[in-house]
Amino acid sequence: VQLQASGGGLVQSGGSLRLSCTASGGTFITYAMGWFRQAPGKEREFVAGISWSGSSIDYAHSVKGRFTISRDNAKSTVYLQMNSLKVEDTAVYYCSGKRGRTEVRPQKYEYWGQGTQVTVSS
Repeated sequence: VQLQASGGGLVQSGGSLRLSCTASGGTFITYAMGWFRQAPGKEREFVAGISWSGSSIDYAHSVKGRFTISRDNAKSTVYLQMNSLKVEDTAVYYCSGKRGRTEVRPQKYEYWGQGTQVTVSS
């Protein structure tokens, strides 16, 4: 399975961005999908996860109420809508996929996209 993330960029604090991640080469509908991020000098951290059906969604505490994860199985795409962005949201964002349930531990994910840079300026 190949994952291609896009949608990153430079935005001012308080602004919005929408990330997309499109899968190819596999059966997207069978995978739970996650978004992770990694800032310089920090470990990769869980941001949001969504089950294959979309019925189960988890968020990191730091983004809850500001970010929304969703998926369109017909398009093999998962999205991350990011609102009210803060400087501390600056990181490389990665989409990931795994069979079974969503997980907050990155080592549990089998497939990874290449990452897209999100930079929030003050």
